[in-house]
Amino acid sequence: MKQGDLLPLVTFQTRVRDESVEGPNPYRWQPMTTQDYFKGKRVVLFSLPGAFTPTCSTYQLPGFEKAADEMAELGVDAIYCLSVNDSFVMNQWAKAQNLSHVQVIPDGSGEFTEKVGMLVRKDNLGFGARSWRYAAIVNDGRIEAWFEEPGRTDDCPEDPYGASSPETVLDWLRANPVKAAA
Repeated sequence: MKQGDLLPLVTFQTRVRDESVEGPNPYRWQPMTTQDYFKGKRVVLFSLPGAFTPTCSTYQLPGFEKAADEMAELGVDAIYCLSVNDSFVMNQWAKAQNLSHVQVIPDGSGEFTEKVGMLVRKDNLGFGARSWRYAAIVNDGRIEAWFEEPGRTDDCPEDPYGASSPETVLDWLRANPVKAAA
């Protein structure tokens, strides 16, 4: 992906709380499309190899959560964390991280990740197909800025982190602000 590219149209299978569902697990399936998430909004999208993994859980996700207020001041309507994990895992990870600003998007089958060219194999770690680490500013479904970690390859022996960090994205937003509507 590069600046100006349009995100692919895919459907994400999410689980949402629904009090009308009886029993101890009051959730139902809710298909959500790329348009549902991105149409008419300026968002930060970041993707990472997996929920509950060290760098993702210690630095990247908490960093975006902490940066949410400043990003909003700089014209960001939403922050989305996408991973090639199913909705059950993503929802539990969001709960464990006490998220209030970042919304998780499950790309369980890796369809979106493959269509944006970021699906890699991580068989060397027993992960299978996962997302390469990246971030983007997306305006109404179109890439405004793209931040990809260097060295994208299958079975990469390292996990580079920096180009897609919240600090990098914040630096770009500060240099390219869009004021939030009053």
